[in-house]
Amino acid sequence: MADTSQLISGVAERYASSLFDLATEAGSIERVAADLNRFQAMIDDSADLKRLIVSPVFSAEDQLKAVSAILDASGISGLVGNFIRVVAQNRRLFAVPGIIRSFHEIAARHRGEVSADVMSAHALTAQQQEELKVALKGVTGKDVTVNVTVDPSILGGLIVKVGSRQIDTSLRTKLSTLKLALKEVG
Repeated sequence: MADTSQLISGVAERYASSLFDLATEAGSIERVAADLNRFQAMIDDSADLKRLIVSPVFSAEDQLKAVSAILDASGISGLVGNFIRVVAQNRRLFAVPGIIRSFHEIAARHRGEVSADVMSAHALTAQQQEELKVALKGVTGKDVTVNVTVDPSILGGLIVKVGSRQIDTSLRTKLSTLKLALKEVG
């Protein structure tokens, strides 16, 4: 059986690529990115909207009506508003977060940037983020956009993913390694 995350990823990438092509033709890549960010923020802030997007219980018609009302109320119109309505009609709302992520990745590649996902035990200051960008630019040779998430369970340090490479300096990983080493000795 196919992995559902791969299916969502493939759908998201195709839709994001189409949206990027439309945004490029319209000369509105930055505007589309900003509208997508606003919609993603609404998803993150509303458990009801999140449930509407991922639940197969709602019909395509119900999803379209609800999403249209949300888009109209929030002032998201034009290319992004129409695009999200088409996604709803096609019963692909579940893929919207992946579409947004993929769109940003495509836009970053278009600008000659790479994206780095950084997990930290606590929020990074602007200065720390800037130092991290400079260090990663030295490694990759490209401008780096940093997406920081906070996960206190890593205890300290960072986990940085750039493309297929991952650097894990988290305290949790170091403690696990030490625990394994002690078991082998004892």
